[in-house]
Amino acid sequence: MKVPLLDLKVQYRSFKAELAPVLERVYESQAFILGAEVAALEASIARYCSAAFGVGVSSGTDALLLALMGLDIGPGDAIITSPYTFFASGGTIARVGARPIFLDIEPSTFNLSPTSVQRFIEEECVAAPAGLVHRAGGTRVRALMPVHLFGQCADMKPLVEIARRYQLRVVEDAAQAIGAEYFGSRAGSMGDVGCFSFFPTKNLGAFGDAGLCTVQDPALAEKLRVLRVHGGKPKYFHALIGGNFRIDEIQAAVLNVKLRHLDAWTEGRQRNATAYRELFAAAKLDGTVTLPWAMPGCRHIYNQFVIRVPERDRLKQHLTEHGVGCEIYYPVPLHLQACFAHLNGKAGDCPESERAAHETLALPIYPELERSQLEYVVDVVRRFYA
Repeated sequence: MKVPLLDLKVQYRSFKAELAPVLERVYESQAFILGAEVAALEASIARYCSAAFGVGVSSGTDALLLALMGLDIGPGDAIITSPYTFFASGGTIARVGARPIFLDIEPSTFNLSPTSVQRFIEEECVAAPAGLVHRAGGTRVRALMPVHLFGQCADMKPLVEIARRYQLRVVEDAAQAIGAEYFGSRAGSMGDVGCFSFFPTKNLGAFGDAGLCTVQDPALAEKLRVLRVHGGKPKYFHALIGGNFRIDEIQAAVLNVKLRHLDAWTEGRQRNATAYRELFAAAKLDGTVTLPWAMPGCRHIYNQFVIRVPERDRLKQHLTEHGVGCEIYYPVPLHLQACFAHLNGKAGDCPESERAAHETLALPIYPELERSQLEYVVDVVRRFYA
């Protein structure tokens, strides 16, 4: 049996008929940049995420970059984030000239640890009129960037409390978490800016790159809209230096159609996660394989189903040889990446992130999986540890 990590073709067949007339309408309009489909998507995603405004952008990475630019973060500033995440979280901080500060994660959720953040502030920072100053770097700590990894929100209550206490901004990296909830609050609604990715492999994926920022403050939302068109308003008059961060009208049209199905697809992922738990327990693997932990009272959307296992690399090879798609997210934490060597990060700085990088493996979880495919995945894992 073949069980791919993700099969977008089967999903496409389920909404293909709905999409054709919508795309035809865009083609006939010949309006491809910031048109009616973009406006509709921005309003729909804002409503879905319990935010006041949505600002469509060219990718999830550009959503993060635009958020930092909109908050006037740059040289001399520092942003606290997780090292166990996709590169864009740390990369965008560096791109605006700021310093990423990588702090460790909670082992249960893989998300930024509020305890690590509070300890860092107390031990490594001093209060100043402009906020916090990092003693070692001499930079102003301006913001937190928690990542809602694999479809589960970070522990936002203590993180937001820390941010308020020390006058920090909060940028939610919600690239993998559209529709995830933290005790009733949607991802992207709890910080100053929520940043979403619509990369094709996401739960809500475009037919290419696309992203969106959610914002509660009207002035900040307007600033992001101006910055995404090179900082020009009116056209050809530039009070700000921005960039070309526009979302394509065609991508917005695709996403408008797919958004109608998102909750049903999320339910499918949750159903598959429940089935995995039953199957791993029945195979008596629950003492060997550590399954994802979902915070009670919260909504996990399972962008990925990530397990912890001994002999991870050998298991990955075994699964691949038996036709099961799997992936390592992420093999090298950001504080150990070569491009951040100048920050003097070393092994042991973030032990939980480093342990996760060596133990975690993502299994297929997409909503169209058949029960027989899930059974096969678990049986292949069982045979490896037999």
